[in-house]
Amino acid sequence: MDHSPGFLKIVADAQTRVREISVDQTRAWLAQNPKVVLVDVREDSEWNAGHAVEAVHLGKGVLERDLEKMFPDPKTELIMYCGGGYRSVLTCDVAQKMGYRSVHSLIGGFKALKQADWPMKSGA
Repeated sequence: MDHSPGFLKIVADAQTRVREISVDQTRAWLAQNPKVVLVDVREDSEWNAGHAVEAVHLGKGVLERDLEKMFPDPKTELIMYCGGGYRSVLTCDVAQKMGYRSVHSLIGGFKALKQADWPMKSGA
């Protein structure tokens, strides 16, 4: 995908504050701690087309509105992913500003999960 310079600039700024982790680190973390939540922040149409089996959906467009409803405890450990790893950096930055402290962005997003043969499912 060809991203605009302005978008890439805000992502680069957010990356200075956000912890990013690999697919392998994500797999290990989820195996070690069943309370960690994998959050798909893509659009509804992307989610419906396919998503990680254990993921929950909270689209970037409603994240600020619904994050505290879905995860009232700011100590909840979250790993967020999007299509390629850019939007999830932005959503992690916002979550941290809202008081969540254990938030990570999955490097490479959904594309990386698919390349790693992560179990997927379609639909809501």
